Amino acid sequence: MKLYETFPLSLTNSLSGKKEVFTPITPGFVGMYVCGPTVYNNVHLGNARTFLSFDIISRYLRFLGYKVRYVRNITDVGHLENDADEGEDKIGKKARLEQLEPMEIVKRYTEDFHSVMRQFNILPPSIEPSATGHIVEQIQITQKLIELGLAYETNGSVYFDVKKYNLSHHYGILSGRNIEDLMESGRDLDSQDEKREKIDFALWKKASPSHIMRWPSPWGDGFPGWHIECTVMSTKYLGETFDIHGGGMDLKFPHHECEIAQATGANGKSPVHYWIHSNMLTVNGQKMSKSLGNSFLPGELFSGNHAMLEKGFTPMTVRFFMLQSHYSSTLDFSNEALLAAEKGYKKLSTSLSTIKAIAYSAESSQPDEEINNTLKSLIASCYQNMSDDFNTAKTLAVLFEMSSRINDIKSGNLPLSKIDPTVFDSFKKAYIGFMEDALGLKEEVSHDDQLLDGTIKVLIELRKKARVDRNYPLSDKIRDDLKGIGVQLKDGKDGEITYSFE
Repeated sequence: MKLYETFPLSLTNSLSGKKEVFTPITPGFVGMYVCGPTVYNNVHLGNARTFLSFDIISRYLRFLGYKVRYVRNITDVGHLENDADEGEDKIGKKARLEQLEPMEIVKRYTEDFHSVMRQFNILPPSIEPSATGHIVEQIQITQKLIELGLAYETNGSVYFDVKKYNLSHHYGILSGRNIEDLMESGRDLDSQDEKREKIDFALWKKASPSHIMRWPSPWGDGFPGWHIECTVMSTKYLGETFDIHGGGMDLKFPHHECEIAQATGANGKSPVHYWIHSNMLTVNGQKMSKSLGNSFLPGELFSGNHAMLEKGFTPMTVRFFMLQSHYSSTLDFSNEALLAAEKGYKKLSTSLSTIKAIAYSAESSQPDEEINNTLKSLIASCYQNMSDDFNTAKTLAVLFEMSSRINDIKSGNLPLSKIDPTVFDSFKKAYIGFMEDALGLKEEVSHDDQLLDGTIKVLIELRKKARVDRNYPLSDKIRDDLKGIGVQLKDGKDGEITYSFE
């Protein structure tokens, strides 16, 4: 029996607003699409959180035994300045400012994006298509929507007819908006506007003479709109209807709403069963923004080169920090929160190294039923919490309990003889599996950590000598001083002394 049958998964579907039992279209297989980066700027921490959230989702689905086809696109054309139908393409604008070819901009920032993903141990997707690699398909679906009467051409540009679509479908089904409110809001059309209604959105835009990125089409030289690319790439690689689609909360409207309309209009069916959206980061209770000076690039976090940071933090510390909150919750970022995360991550990481080194070697097993039931309950709790809408925060709380048991085993306070060999094996595999495979928290030893470990070990040896010399005041002082800075010494059998972080 597969783990996904033993621990069925539930997730919050943004489409219904409710938690639902996950039932894939094809048993044992999951098709998932996530809106990837627009590669015209460096990756900021908010982007990283979104891609980390979906890394966790794809990891855990595989951990449960599903075969996952994870598609994450690269937006390298069509993303306009105001994310709608006007202004200059952001990549073209960047290329013009830096006097480079647009594809030079794309290559530079795509490589930066991939580098950041690797640092955070975010796995690459199964397929990573680009918008410029699918121009033909975008033209084809635009032509199909015109033929179906759901789009119209004006002066070389093509727009989706939202009002016409809404006659037979609900435009606003994902974001909870209704067309009447949308018709009332926003700016009025002026005499130069090509759209029939202000809520209509671009499928294809006519390129001005100065526009760098342009392709021939039945309507003249132009470039695709932002929304159409994801509809094309998701359905090409996952089918007209697939399991999971998501991105940041900011994409729910208009981007994902437009995707639903395009795909439903073109194919006559809803494209996605489960929509998932990750929430935003705040900084000391304020929205993260460049204008406030409180936005962070990952490199600034790692180096500590930012006015709001006391020091640099390792990628795994930052990953651990972001996993302490549910993906759908707002996560508040602060120097103090990172310092606390660093301490917590070190504790779990130390236990990871410890449990890997422990082999079951009890000469005579005398299992304690209560202890074994406790360990089995901790294992089950990890699965139950992660299967409850990918709740990483509650899963980490269980891993801390497991870490305490690992420290007890190491110190001898919990003899291996009291643990059934099969239970110990399951416990070990679960801790390693959830840390490394499900949560992506790998062992990470910085130069500072190596110095700290070496210093503590020197003090431990001094304490051992003090005890041999019956210098108990010095022995107690070393123990108490270390405890004062958060290092807990544990005296085991045969004079062995181990340590852990409180």
